Order: sequence, then C-alpha cells, then structure tokens
Amino acid sequence: MTTVAYQGEPGSNSATVTLTLFPGAGELACTTFEQALDSVTLGTADMAVIPIDNSAAGRVADVHHLLPGSGLFIVAEYFLPIRFDLMGVPGTPLDEVVYVRSHIHALGQCRKVLREGGWRTVVSDDTAGAAREVAELGDARHAALAPPAAAPLHGLEVMKSKVEDDPDNTTRFVVLSRNSTVPPHTEEPTMTSLFFCVRNVPSALYKALGGFASSGVNLTKIESYQMGAGLNASGFYAEVEGHPDDPRVNLALQELHFFSSEVRVLGVYPAHPHRLRERSR
Repeated sequence: MTTVAYQGEPGSNSATVTLTLFPGAGELACTTFEQALDSVTLGTADMAVIPIDNSAAGRVADVHHLLPGSGLFIVAEYFLPIRFDLMGVPGTPLDEVVYVRSHIHALGQCRKVLREGGWRTVVSDDTAGAAREVAELGDARHAALAPPAAAPLHGLEVMKSKVEDDPDNTTRFVVLSRNSTVPPHTEEPTMTSLFFCVRNVPSALYKALGGFASSGVNLTKIESYQMGAGLNASGFYAEVEGHPDDPRVNLALQELHFFSSEVRVLGVYPAHPHRLRERSR
C-alpha cells in the first residue's frame, strides 16, 4: 500500500488533498513540513503532499527553504479551493466566543470575520488541530477556524460557514517523491521546477534569466534564498511552463547553466487544469 505523508491532522486541507489524489492510501500525519519530507527521504512514506503557496497569503516560507535540500522531486501539483468554517462547542451562541484558534495562515485568510467578531486569536500548529483543541477544551469561549471536514470529525458545530476573505482563495499543493518521474514530452501542458545559484558577478540574474525571455518561455514563479552569511550570491527557486525536452525550454536552460554555478531540476510534472481555467478568465 502507498503511504502518503502530510503536515497536519485528519480533517486538514492537506489530508483532503491526500485523500483526493491517493484514495485508499495509508496516511502519515506529521507535525511539521520537515517531518513530512524526512519521512519520504527515510522511506517511512512513499510520497508527501505539501502546500507550497496560497493565493491570499503567498508562499509557504518553510517549504520553499526545505525543498532544495530535501533531495526529493516534485511529481505532481494540485490546486485546492480553500474554505474555512467557524466552529465551536455545540449549542454555543456566537456572542459567547472570546478566542478563535487556527493556523497562522488561516487566521491571515479570515481577517474580515475576525475583525467583525473582535475575537482574540490563538495560533495552532494546524487548522484541523485547532478544531481538535476546541473539542478537547469543551469551553464555549473557544472556537476554531478550520476546514468543513474538521467539524463532524471532532463533534463541533458550525457557527459560521465560508468565512474566508476571498471566495477564490486557493492553495497549491505539490506531491514529492524520492524518484524523479519525468513525463514524456507531448503537447500536454507541463511545468518544470528548478533550483539554481547565480554566479557572484554583476547582472548575473539578469543574464541567467535572459534565455527564458528570448526563447519565449513563461517564468511563472521565482523565489530568492540568501546563501550562507549573506556574502555569497543568492539561490533561486523557479517554475517555468514547458518541458525540458521542448527546444525553447532546452535553449533557455542552456543559457541558465552558463550564467549559474549550480542548476538542479526539482521536478517535471503535468500542469494542473486549474492553470488553464485561470488563463481563460
């Protein structure tokens, strides 16, 4: 049986994606992203499902720093619409709530309802974990912002549904594996994820990325990392549309190699249909 690791608890968004992509697989819930990645590296799990960025809150910083050093490869991506419910002890009136618990990213994605309620916030390690904490406390003053699946799982009552600030709120997840599985080059939309370090010379980044512009390759993401004590050139995580065997992408990668001290392909995988839907709007 395939075992899939994720950060969080049953009922979390990561658990939902895991069940969607790998129905019937064994689940390994982890406390941190690092534990989830390590479980794949050590062979405790076969895959890891990890959130990488959110349309409202931006990148998941820990993941971007852990990915390049994990030794794992991205083999798939998935976009999940994010929904949060305010849930509490059954029978509790809304005006009795004093504290609202959730993950720091969830609190940041539900600022409007928190501002309207005037509640104090308590940061939890995980959204579904916040629901579990409220159930364990059994205190009417405490509520949780958590995915809808967490309420029945922990015997809580939904006090307000769909309280996320942005109805288009979406989180992108990636699936990580010990082995790189590069799909064949076809006409199907494909993404390529890279890590590279530019040479410590003037205009190195401009020159390294110039090949993507001149070859007409769309660079959809770039994130910088400060290497060492800050005296060295930066490292970058980047994502481009296309397959390395596509002549345009291949030419851009050749130029990237020329102006970089290190280039690593972290994954080549099918583009999720969400990308095409967003482009057609």
